[in-house]
Amino acid sequence: MGTPITFNELRRIKDQLPEGSMGVIAARLGVDPETVRNFFGGTDFDKGKPTGMHMEQGPDGGVVVLDDTTILDVAREIIAKEAKGKGGSCGCAGV
Repeated sequence: MGTPITFNELRRIKDQLPEGSMGVIAARLGVDPETVRNFFGGTDFDKGKPTGMHMEQGPDGGVVVLDDTTILDVAREIIAKEAKGKGGSCGCAGV
């Protein structure tokens, strides 16, 4: 079974990421930046790939069930480092 999260919470996490984070996450994981954007609700499947998220309608934007939380985990790590002031210009140094 996947990991549930509301769509709005997923968007809040995306909105907390410093500028340039999508590219940093993509480079770290060896995926296209559009795949990372698709994870956070984008729909560019010509360049990026689907990310194993399943959506159900409901409160707070609905429920998203994630098959793989790797992108989410890296995003949370970047946000935590940014909050501690350890990031570089995009808040992603050392990630």
